Amino acid sequence: MKITALGALLGACIAGVASGQSRSVFRDCPACPEIVAIPAGSYPMGSSATEQQWAAAHGATAESVADESPQHIVTLRSFGLGRHPVTRGDYAAFVRETGYPVGDGCGRTTSNWNKEVALNWQHPGFDQADRDPVVCVSWNDARAYIGWLNSKVAGQRAAPGPYRLPSESEWEYAARAGSTSYFWWGDEESAALAHAWFKSNSGGQTHPVALKPANPFGLYDIVGNVWQWTGDCYAESYAHAAADGSANVTRNDCLRVDRGGSWQYPAWLLRPATRERNPADFRATSLGFRVARALP
Repeated sequence: MKITALGALLGACIAGVASGQSRSVFRDCPACPEIVAIPAGSYPMGSSATEQQWAAAHGATAESVADESPQHIVTLRSFGLGRHPVTRGDYAAFVRETGYPVGDGCGRTTSNWNKEVALNWQHPGFDQADRDPVVCVSWNDARAYIGWLNSKVAGQRAAPGPYRLPSESEWEYAARAGSTSYFWWGDEESAALAHAWFKSNSGGQTHPVALKPANPFGLYDIVGNVWQWTGDCYAESYAHAAADGSANVTRNDCLRVDRGGSWQYPAWLLRPATRERNPADFRATSLGFRVARALP
């Protein structure tokens, strides 16, 4: 779809989201995360040339944001998404019950893929409470946690289970919550201080979830605090992206997309359009996840 077509469709897209913004929050089991029902709708995924120029003037490079295009309309069915990222307490319950290992180390940053053996989700190098988002979990670890969740509700739903990682188009749609601005709260970078945990206000660590305001869909920490894994393989552009919200799962040995910025990075990365990618077995002290859930 040509970018010029987006303007003609934009009003209808926003109206479709706004009309479904009444939402419900539910939990399938005591150990299951709270899920927000996200309404069906359409939106322009990615960033415009104007937004990319803005990002390049605020710390990005033109090359680093080129993968946010071409901007294109995506239409999604309703789905569920975790009210906040999976917490340390949530993940600890999974580990206690399954004996899942801590892994082979964790990186201090996602800017390189070096793991330090002494770092893991229990000891990320800074203090955490149970309500902090879990970090030092790989894409594979997140999938193992989701498999455990699905075992909790086995028999209640048809296989393979309702829980999964969100596709990156689902994640961006939920993060935008009907907005088309640079950030979900508007175009003002200075307002990030009131809406998210990032490099300028985090003090060099995560913070308990839900201390900052929820976005209009009722999602806490959808940007900032921790990067969040999605189900997609990374592609360098949206040239062949699906228009139905499905994940790009063309390969098993691909880099996996994570979204949302984190406590460790500057404000320009808090834009819903921002994309990052990491190996499926990589862990970092700023990298966590939230779950998605199929709805009837």
